Amino acid sequence: MSEATVIKPDLAFVNEIIKGGGESLKKCYQCATCSVVCNVTPEGNPFPRKEMVLAQWGQKDKLIASPDVWLCHQCSDCTAYCPRGAKPGEVLNAIRKQSIKHVAMVPLFARIAQDPKLIWLLFAIPMALFAIVATILGNTDIAAVRAKSAVMAYHNFMPVPAIDIIFILTALFAAASAFVGIKRLWSGMKAQAGEMQSGGNIVADVISSLTQIMAHTKFADCNVNRLRQWGHLLLFYSFAGLAVVTTWAIVYLYGHELLHIKAFGVFNFGEAPYPITDPMKMLALASSAAFALGITIILLNRLAKAGKAGMGSYFDWIFLAIVIGVGATGMLSWGMRLLDMTAGYYVYYFHLVFVWSLFAYAPYSKFAHLFYRTTAMVFAKHSGRDK
Repeated sequence: MSEATVIKPDLAFVNEIIKGGGESLKKCYQCATCSVVCNVTPEGNPFPRKEMVLAQWGQKDKLIASPDVWLCHQCSDCTAYCPRGAKPGEVLNAIRKQSIKHVAMVPLFARIAQDPKLIWLLFAIPMALFAIVATILGNTDIAAVRAKSAVMAYHNFMPVPAIDIIFILTALFAAASAFVGIKRLWSGMKAQAGEMQSGGNIVADVISSLTQIMAHTKFADCNVNRLRQWGHLLLFYSFAGLAVVTTWAIVYLYGHELLHIKAFGVFNFGEAPYPITDPMKMLALASSAAFALGITIILLNRLAKAGKAGMGSYFDWIFLAIVIGVGATGMLSWGMRLLDMTAGYYVYYFHLVFVWSLFAYAPYSKFAHLFYRTTAMVFAKHSGRDK
């Protein structure tokens, strides 16, 4: 007679999934429709049916380090076709939140990014940070700041060196958090992959995964939310363009100050503001337009598909709010500078708050998908899971 297998459900974990947007979890009755209609899942050992079983039974250890939880792109095909309205896509999204908490270098930051009760703290930290810096610099009197020069310039309020120091330290913190999280997730996935093939060329696996991400090819396999591919692509490349713009501006400033490079042709080495004809400014405008279009597509698509795919949780919407805040305050502060409106300094202050929030919380918010989904894709290829 075979021995019985004793399953010990983690009820606290089940409750966290339910509270985190997976409230439909108990509706699932294991018909496997979700795995059948999913075009993203590998053919062998498909998801999300088994994840729904594990979640119902509170098998935390098998889920928080599962690559399949991250391979899910939340297309919502499974949710749209579920005969019970169980919303597997939303459940897996809730599980990913628990995975982020588990691998987080600073668990408090994961809580801040996920708990609606802590939304005040999420924004209070950067608001206090930049307020303190402005106070130390003696720039709390906006009227006096505006009077410093004939041309309105935001570096009179927050000097570039101060911004550079703050965001370099923020970037180092985010990078360290992402590294620790990726390392912990990889170790957990490796511990569960005993039956999988291992080996292969890790460099080739990374390149292959990044190629998929650059083209967002997995999103093309989605049916219900197919339009998300274009929204995400525009948002992805708009951020890439704005990152180039930021680097370009640093080259302009420090190339002028440290290397004494003078402006030539269309390139304006020196302090901002720069003319609209500068190629860096043109790239900034093009990236901003792509950003606006991408976020509009994502929002309209989410609202249009809410009946089939679900509206998402606080975790999704607070990230979108921060992204929209970055874009809206950035474009508004630029416009107000052109119109020489002193109130633009206040808008710029909130722009810095939103940008800091986006990057400081990156490994703890929905942005963390960039790190952990990439890690899962590489692991799936490297372990043979993706075949």
